[in-house]
Parts: sequence; structure tokens; C-alpha cells
Amino acid sequence: MFKKILIANRGEIAIRIIRACKELGIGTVAVHSTADENSLHVRFADESVCIGPPESSKSYLNIPAIISAAEITGVDALHPGYGFLAENANFAEICASCKIKFLGPSAEQIRQMGDKASARELAKKAGVPVIPGSDGKLASVDEGIEAVKAIGYPVIIKATAGGGGRGMRVVRSDVELRSAFEMVRSEAAAAFGDPDVYIEKFIENPKHIEVQVMADSHGNVIHLGERECSMQRRHQKLVEEAPSPFMDRKTMAIIAGHAVSLASAIGYESLGTLEFLSDGKNFYFIEMNTRIQVEHTVTEEITGLDLVKEQIRIAAGERLRIRQEDVTFLGHSIECRVNAEDPFKFTPSPGRITGLNIPGGPGVRVDTALYNDAVIQPYYESLVAKLIVHGIDREEALAKMIRALSEFHIAGIKTTIPLLVKIMESEEFKTGNYFTNTMDRIIAEI
Repeated sequence: MFKKILIANRGEIAIRIIRACKELGIGTVAVHSTADENSLHVRFADESVCIGPPESSKSYLNIPAIISAAEITGVDALHPGYGFLAENANFAEICASCKIKFLGPSAEQIRQMGDKASARELAKKAGVPVIPGSDGKLASVDEGIEAVKAIGYPVIIKATAGGGGRGMRVVRSDVELRSAFEMVRSEAAAAFGDPDVYIEKFIENPKHIEVQVMADSHGNVIHLGERECSMQRRHQKLVEEAPSPFMDRKTMAIIAGHAVSLASAIGYESLGTLEFLSDGKNFYFIEMNTRIQVEHTVTEEITGLDLVKEQIRIAAGERLRIRQEDVTFLGHSIECRVNAEDPFKFTPSPGRITGLNIPGGPGVRVDTALYNDAVIQPYYESLVAKLIVHGIDREEALAKMIRALSEFHIAGIKTTIPLLVKIMESEEFKTGNYFTNTMDRIIAEI
């Protein structure tokens, strides 16, 4: 087992990793920007190193500074969390060259699955259904128009290195495709350093379902069930739950089987999440996230597993401690993402926390780096807390979430809590009959 791990991240996920390390008896090193010198992850870690000024490009994305911090503090492993450098294959390679274990899959696997066009081809070879689309990256807009002849409009132009809702554009005609093609390429180049794009058939009213997999270096691969992630705004997830109220157990077994097949086919090692879209009848693979996800918490709640600890054990070379038949699912879990944003205009709301009340009680969990007098910085993503509940069934979990949201008080900034209340109280969410475009209706009625 590792002796000391550097966490190349900030906020709630850095604290989540530090907690897992402490329980495993592993030392921790936090890195931070000058803006984050008073952050909780810095206080909770055993050691800390300042790696640059507030801007992410000069701190949390500054690979030389992070590697220097790792070497100075003598760590033997590094956990990237999610976001920032978590799916950066070059960073994983540099860690390996410096004999620092990167807690995630190999650089080759990150490249294979991080490139969405490549991931599509690998899925097809593994017999996993994919959405009809272009064969690989598009060299020109004319190639895209030719590809559309076989699949029909509407289509979505997607950056091969995309994520987080960026580098995507839905088009419904040749004119729109010509207009949007270079715009998406430019956005992809600016956001991901890679202008390559491809196209897929756009499913108008889909469900977004994902499957958590866990794989060790000894060839063992299992799944930990599915998560429902259809409550989104502009491809950004707001609420997740497990299991999905939409999926029956027979269908889940089929989709989970596809997820395990693809992970096995590429020799995957670590935690990973395979994402699917459903048009109500068919399921299609869309991408794989080669990291721990924001919503890993709901899977933890229904399986009783600590996924961060399992990820660390896998990276240390241990075999999976459980077999597929040992995985059990108990009850229902819901997660709400609390962002520092105007809840109805979705504009950022940085500032100082002047009052804070964290909800509690049986089956209520809050993952956050908030504390009274903390400063929410304008330099980073707006997620400030994750509120997670677990109930014996979905009805109980929903009641707990509504109650917990009523207790969650954050003063000094605006947050999305009022919007989350409206989502929980909507008829669509109560019945589980919601889709990726349901938020459009909820927002329209506000």
C-alpha cells in the first residue's frame, strides 16, 4: 500500500480523497493556489504545497508545479480527482516517468476512451451498441454533410476530447451544419486543446444512464449498477440517482453487461463510468469517463462500498475484494449538486459565506469544502456541495431530500438550492418520468 498520496485537486473531492487516505493510514499532500491557502483541503491534509496563483492554468493545471510538489514531498502516488488533469494522458505519462503512481487507468486507456471517436470504434468492435454517426473524426464539413445522408437530421457535432457539456452543437440542416462546424472546432480547441470533432444522430428526448465499473490489474472486472443522470441543463448534470427509476432489472443487466464487456476488451484498470443514452427502446453507448465521477456517491450509498478506497487499492496492485455475485444493492439514493450560482439566471455567485447550516439526520450526507467565512472563488467551477440522501426506497429518499434541502442554508452567496427544491417537487421527478430536456420546461415555468 502507498505511504503518501498527493491530491492534485481542490474542494470537496480533495477532502473526499483525504478522508479515504486517512482511514487507510496513508499520508496526504494537498496542493493549492494562493487563492485557496485557507481552504479545508489544505487544513485537513498532512502537508500542503502552494503551486501557483489563482488561475487554474497557473496552478491546478500547472503540471511542472504539481510534479515538483510531488517530488519535494516524496509521495509515491497521485490522485487527480475529477476535472482539471484527471483525464490528461500526458499528465499520467509524466507521473509514470517520475515513478509516481497515477491513480487511474494507463495513459493509453485515457487516450483511447477520452477520444470519443476512438471510444465509439472500440465499443463497436466489442459489440456494444453505439448511436449512428460518422466513422471517426471529420476532416471537413463536407465529410460531415456526406455522413448525415446516411443517418439524417438532427445530428449533434461533438468534440472528440469534449466533456462537461462543452464542444457540442445540435444542428438540423446542411446550412446549420456549415455554420456550426468551425464554431465547435474552435470551442474544442480552446477548451481541450484539440479541435477534432465527429457527429452523431441527435436523440430528441433521451434518458441518460451510466454504469459504474471497477477493474483490477489481474483481469477482474465488475459493475456496480447504474445511475440515472437525465436531469440536466445544457448537458450539465444537476441531480443523479441510483438505481434509475426508468430501468427494469433485466435491461440493467444487459446494459451493465455491455459496460463490463467494453472495459474488459480494452484491459481497463481502475474505476470507470460508461455512459449510455436511451430513446425509450434502445440503449446506445456514448462515452467513457476514466476517472471517479461527481456522482459516485449514490453508488456508494446503495452498495455500501467506498469507491475511493477501492480505487486506491486497485492502483496499489490489489485484487478486487468482491466478485460480481457479492455486489448487493440496497434502497435508493439521490444526489443534488449545489452550485454557487443564481438559481434562475445560472450566473456565477462568488463571495464570502456569512452563514451556514448543513443538513443532517439518518441517511443524509453532505460532501463539501464549505465553512462559515469561507470564500467562494471566481476562478473555479461553481460546485460547492453535494447533498446525498439514502432511503429504503425512492419515496423515502425523495422525502429525505426535500427535507434536507429545506435545512440547507448558505448565506452570503446565491446558490441553486431553490431550483433543486423545484426539481424535487416537480411531477416529472416525483414519477421518475423525466428526460434530458425536462429542465427546459421547469425553467420555463419559473
